Amino acid sequence: MADEPVLVITGASTGIGAATAHRAVEFGHRVVLGARSEDKLHALADELGGEEKAIAVRCDVTSWDDQQALVKAALDRFGRMDSYFANAGFGAARGFLEESVEHWKSMIDTNVLGVALSIRASLGHFREQNSGHMIITSSIAGRRTLPGSLYSATKHAVTAIGEALRAEIADTDIKMTLIEPGMVDTPFFDNRPSGALEPDDIARAVMFALTQPPHVDVNEILIRPIHQPT
Repeated sequence: MADEPVLVITGASTGIGAATAHRAVEFGHRVVLGARSEDKLHALADELGGEEKAIAVRCDVTSWDDQQALVKAALDRFGRMDSYFANAGFGAARGFLEESVEHWKSMIDTNVLGVALSIRASLGHFREQNSGHMIITSSIAGRRTLPGSLYSATKHAVTAIGEALRAEIADTDIKMTLIEPGMVDTPFFDNRPSGALEPDDIARAVMFALTQPPHVDVNEILIRPIHQPT
């Protein structure tokens, strides 16, 4: 059991995070599940096999204290941390006259500051052991501008953060992967989209990046539904 790698996941209670937790355990990982929804987290941890395989830790990614506590929980419970999936995030309606200013601020704090804090919380440990893998959920919206989309701007920032991290750690054995999904059928959408990817499609991409040989660093994975044109 002590030899099984440990993956920390934020935004783990639903969608891509929960699907990745399932796939990771299937691939022999132990997981540390972070999100604000404690009830969902604990139910997922039980579903994955309980404390031998998964632990649930309440984490608001905009809180530096919570981010540090999430990493500490991984090290205290399992004695190691091999990878960190900074996945938490949410969107907003398009249009600069839409949504509240408070919603905008919360989205920017979660999508941008949250990712930076995840890196800050985990990078010191990865540097100490000269290994580790930072995986970050960006979006196809982080590659192209969507009309009236502040969400797109946050994902452009996430893409830049990921590339800035890759350049910083290029002289180490630490890896960095940006996951860039197109439309995915997750709780992100109020109305369920048709023809979208499933969360497990993204989870399998995460595991592809995680299971490469030590000398291979998959930096970006862009995934669209087959009929998504842009």
